[in-house]
Amino acid sequence: MRYLMLSLTMILLSACGDRASDPEAELRDWVARGEAAAEEKDRGGLLDMIAESYVDGRGNDRNDLDNILRAYFFRQQSIALLIGIDDITFYDDTAAMLTLSVGMAGTNGGALGFSADAYQFELELQKPDDEWLLIGARWGEYGGELR
Repeated sequence: MRYLMLSLTMILLSACGDRASDPEAELRDWVARGEAAAEEKDRGGLLDMIAESYVDGRGNDRNDLDNILRAYFFRQQSIALLIGIDDITFYDDTAAMLTLSVGMAGTNGGALGFSADAYQFELELQKPDDEWLLIGARWGEYGGELR
C-alpha cells in the first residue's frame, strides 16, 4: 500500500511539473522556433510570429520587417544563429519582454564570402490567444545602444 501511495504521489507531482502552459517554456520554444525559421530562411514562418499591430521605435511595422527579412535572406546563401536568452521579464501571463544576445553569420557572394555580426535585442511580446506574438522591438550592435 505504501508503494502504491508513493507511486501515485510521484505521478501527480510529475504531472504538476509538466504544465503545458508554462510561460517561460513557451517563450523559450518561441525563440527556438524563430531561430529555426531564420536559419531555414522561412520568412512566412517568422511573419507568423509577429503581430499585425507590430510597431517599433524606428517606425517599422510588420510590412517593413517583411522587407528587411526579404533583403537579408536574398543576400545570404546560408544563415547560422547563436542565440542566448539574457533575460525574460513577465508582466503577467500574457505580456513579456525578452532580452537576447544573437550572433549571426551568413555565407554570401561578398568579397570574403561570409559576414558575421553580433546584436542585442529587446523583444516585447504579447499572448492575446494561444500563441506569443512580437509586438515591438529594439535592437543594436552588441554592446551598443538599443534603438
